[in-house]
Amino acid sequence: MKLGFVGLPNVGKTTLFNALTGAGAETSNYPYTTVENNLAAVPVPDARLDTLAGLYGPKKVTPATAEFVDIAGLTKGASRGEGLGNRFLAHIREVDAVLHVIRCFDDENVVHAEGHTDPMRDRETVNLELCMADIEVAERRAARAEKAAKGDRSLLREADIFTALKNHLDGGKTAREFAASEEDKELIADCPLLTNKPVLYCANMSEEQFRGRETYGPYLSLIEAAKTEGAAVFPICAKLEQEIMEMDEGDRADFLAELGMTQPGRDRLIQLSYDLMGLMSFLTAGTPEVRAWTIKKGTKAPAAAGKIHKDLQRGFIRAEVVGFNDLTACGSIAAAKAKGLVRLEGKEYVMRDGDVVHFLFNV
Repeated sequence: MKLGFVGLPNVGKTTLFNALTGAGAETSNYPYTTVENNLAAVPVPDARLDTLAGLYGPKKVTPATAEFVDIAGLTKGASRGEGLGNRFLAHIREVDAVLHVIRCFDDENVVHAEGHTDPMRDRETVNLELCMADIEVAERRAARAEKAAKGDRSLLREADIFTALKNHLDGGKTAREFAASEEDKELIADCPLLTNKPVLYCANMSEEQFRGRETYGPYLSLIEAAKTEGAAVFPICAKLEQEIMEMDEGDRADFLAELGMTQPGRDRLIQLSYDLMGLMSFLTAGTPEVRAWTIKKGTKAPAAAGKIHKDLQRGFIRAEVVGFNDLTACGSIAAAKAKGLVRLEGKEYVMRDGDVVHFLFNV
């Protein structure tokens, strides 16, 4: 899972990136401090791994990981190559989901690219640039399909879809908002459109705004705007998160409780990103290793086995599966088997979040 921080310059992308990853990337009060991408991998929080480690006493515990990418700030004209536009857009194409950081705080010591803070305007500025870049992609796809349709009339439908999508983008609306059938959505998903990527708007607030976010007007307006494209808004204070991550565990727990939270922002952001992308984890457990594996919801057992090794998928016979809750309630895999809670599943089995699995295969 590769998540890209995107937004205007000086909105707090790198501060947030550092707070969530501990990477220590350079920050300063001027645009384009970030020119090259900053990258960091962080473990996906999963308390089930600790529980399984207590049952199996493994030599190693390996969580799933998420990769965060801090991408250079965008300005007006990026779709025409202005500023770091071309590089910026190319980097966004490489991520699985977009974390669009929007500045909600005022600070005279931190320059704003547009002169003053306006979360709704900033959201629209970035989205418009991405839409403009997508217009070119949709136009090329429509032209290619129309040309190919001279020899294959079935491609006329594709040409029509991408022409309609181009007109939709012309109106400043994202590809996520484009009304299409499931079949057409699959066709569009095959096209590298920036505004079709899953997006989570990260509202970067001051500590005072964050504490009173349920009554903070700009944050509530962002929520309403995001709903039009099926997106969510994640409230966060990057400065506060940096302080939280520097605390020892005891102080951190007390401070989070004071804020009415049980987890730091990093953990909540990763979990929201999993939901955003339709991801989940299955687990493998034994004395050598307890490990979490990330898969798409709806993945069948052979494809899940392939996440571990392609040979397991190629030679898949069946899967021994027990639910995490059943296993922990029984206290051991032997006790779970004795109670008939360990199931033998075949090639059509659709994996469930928290399945503890042993794959049987023969190559």
